[in-house]
Amino acid sequence: MAEWIISANGEMYDHSSSFEHFGFIDWRQGKTKYEINDIIYIYCTSPISSIRYKCIVEKKDLLFSETRDDKEYWKKIEEYDRFIGGTFFRLKLISQINNEKLNLSSLKNNGLNAAPQGPIKVKDQLSEYLKKVFTDDNQIDFFPDLIDDKFTEFEGLKKQIIVNKYERSSLARAKCIEYHGLNCMVCEMNFFETYGELGKGFIHIHHKIPLSQIKNEYKVDFKEDLIPVCPNCHAMLHRKINGKEPTIDELQKMLKK
Repeated sequence: MAEWIISANGEMYDHSSSFEHFGFIDWRQGKTKYEINDIIYIYCTSPISSIRYKCIVEKKDLLFSETRDDKEYWKKIEEYDRFIGGTFFRLKLISQINNEKLNLSSLKNNGLNAAPQGPIKVKDQLSEYLKKVFTDDNQIDFFPDLIDDKFTEFEGLKKQIIVNKYERSSLARAKCIEYHGLNCMVCEMNFFETYGELGKGFIHIHHKIPLSQIKNEYKVDFKEDLIPVCPNCHAMLHRKINGKEPTIDELQKMLKK
């Protein structure tokens, strides 16, 4: 099993949405000899300049007719037309991450020579670094725990908020913040303004549509469906009054009262 880094241009293709909706992308294979079960790290080019995805090669030597039609994710349709020929390999998403430890300068400090332009076979030093970052439990804990009322008599027993994959996704988080910013959309708290450097970049992400209403064919709209909220407001948005979770507007009115 080999490990590779390949590059992705987000100005041509919406990789994050494609992975979110299907869990895999059929990628143009080129001349590189990938094998089934090879690990592929995807480096997103400027302005992101960071590795964001870890994938595994699930299939290879696919004809275009055997691939998933992903035309809707191409931002430059002329590039879609150009990639119709040739063979493809299927990259199944293992993990997605938004971590400064995977930006270009950090990668260069750990064995990468330069920004990837084409497929790069990962050497031992960089391999160990990438494995560590992708397995480290050092990401921001986006979701608070809630004490379930019926269990409060048992010390230490907690029930977690049930959240969907879009709230869990670090990429969904990044796209939401890019559009909405880092202020809580209920109480307007900004962690950096309140706590300084300690709070820099910290916020929770909430999905406005209740989990029970999301169907398998649903595709998230990062601008309309996801909002940044502080942990307190996030917890309140997942509590229920008469069996129903409050909306953003309803919680804002409660807060003003």
